[in-house]
Amino acid sequence: MKLLFACAEAAPFAKSGGLGDVMGALPLALSKIKDNTVSVILPYYHSIKYNPAVSKEYICHFHMPLAWRNQYVGIFRHVIKNEGVNKRNELTYYFVDNDYYFGREGYGYADDGERFAFFSKAVLEALPHLGFTPDIIHCNDWQTGFIPLFLKAFYQTQLPNVKTVFTIHNVEYQGKADPSFLSEVLGVDAYWRGAVTFDGLVNALKCGIVLCDRLTTVSETYAHELKYDYFAHGLAGIIRENDYKTTGIVNGIDTKIYNPATDVCLPVPFSAEALPEKRENKRLLQEKMGLSVTDSVPLVATVSRLVPHKGFSLIEAVGHQLAQCGIQWIILGTGDKNYEEYFRTLAHRYPATVSAHICFDETLSRTIYGAADFLLMPSQSEPCGLSQLIAMRYGVIPIVRETGGLVDTVPPVNPETGEGRGITFKTFNAHDMLHAVERAIELYNNAPLFETIQKANMHTRLDWRESAKKYMTVYRSIL
Repeated sequence: MKLLFACAEAAPFAKSGGLGDVMGALPLALSKIKDNTVSVILPYYHSIKYNPAVSKEYICHFHMPLAWRNQYVGIFRHVIKNEGVNKRNELTYYFVDNDYYFGREGYGYADDGERFAFFSKAVLEALPHLGFTPDIIHCNDWQTGFIPLFLKAFYQTQLPNVKTVFTIHNVEYQGKADPSFLSEVLGVDAYWRGAVTFDGLVNALKCGIVLCDRLTTVSETYAHELKYDYFAHGLAGIIRENDYKTTGIVNGIDTKIYNPATDVCLPVPFSAEALPEKRENKRLLQEKMGLSVTDSVPLVATVSRLVPHKGFSLIEAVGHQLAQCGIQWIILGTGDKNYEEYFRTLAHRYPATVSAHICFDETLSRTIYGAADFLLMPSQSEPCGLSQLIAMRYGVIPIVRETGGLVDTVPPVNPETGEGRGITFKTFNAHDMLHAVERAIELYNNAPLFETIQKANMHTRLDWRESAKKYMTVYRSIL
């Protein structure tokens, strides 16, 4: 099977969150399946273009119409050789070059709609120059939502057998634009208005949902939740209409990258068979963060984007109680300015128990996972979540609300049997979350049970193997 992933970011080249991790790991897993040819195409951001550590091969350049514009498109390539039994398979990355659109990093700009409309059309325009025609173009989130539209509107004759899969990684971000965007940027006629617009606006996410051949979400529970208004940010009706072509497939992680036995970010590597070394990481981090160096209280971590759907309104409601309930607490992340200031203030008021780091720091996040006892993740909604998977890999027990992918990946601990992976609570309620933290403290004080669950989590299969097989089933269903 020939697969082309189109995405706005992919580790290790560009990453701002979970999408980058997924696009770094899932294509790699699929490329290791016999007879697959897998490629990834993403924007040629400034940080990729001028990174000497990334080898780039020039492929071609051409000009492409985007409505009334005629824009330059350059294509560059980077190839990763696979290791192991399928080493003859390669994973190829293509970069779409245009400094006007991508001579900056990521997204979050006023012209993002035009930038990613350009990218989406360039993906299809580039195909004759890549030397292969994919069976499937796998599109990811709103930034690639216009690919199924452009394919049907402009490229159906040249690419009659190409199918599209569209994955919703987070329905909250939809890529909305003024109705004039239809003709002024997309360059399509009014025939497509019904598929592309929603609630009076052009909506890239809705476009991908309606016009793709198969729709996926990043967990089974999230696929179910999106049929309800509470979770779907207005698109519940659209998603229900397309339920017939929807599949939920839970994310995995790259367990070669996230491996506490080999992670160079950890002062002391460890494994499930060498947990005393993890406790040494805890002591070193406590000292570094100015916390009391002690093993008598649990170290709780929150590693997250600081945005509303991550459940920080619950923490705001009982943050002072959390800071005084018998834990040490380290927060790492950036996002909503109000949350950033809240955690700075909390850490200032409780310096003995709370340490806040308002930044994006991959190395520090690994160090925290390597030291923490628990991960607090009280999400209001969670498409899948990677933090809880990484945490379990590093012997950290998640404290999570039962929503989305957290339901699918963190079964609750049964103190009687020792089964389960984490401490969970159901309702979106601050005191239920606080009670979950109190139950985590009880678990920590039961050292044999705590260590049993730590080891079980570290031995849990968290890689992409099973999920990659499920994606292959989806691909086959439309060929």
